[in-house]
Amino acid sequence: MSTAHNPGTQAAVKASTGKLAVAWALVGVPLAYGVYETLTRVAALFG
Repeated sequence: MSTAHNPGTQAAVKASTGKLAVAWALVGVPLAYGVYETLTRVAALFG
């Protein structure tokens, strides 16, 4: 049985996509900042 015809499924997919984007942002932003800080300090150390 396919759930493609269930209108509630589309809303659930959009909601879970939004939650996934927020979760990645909560993890990705500090991670990107940490990588940036590490690279700038390594450049200062060796440069």
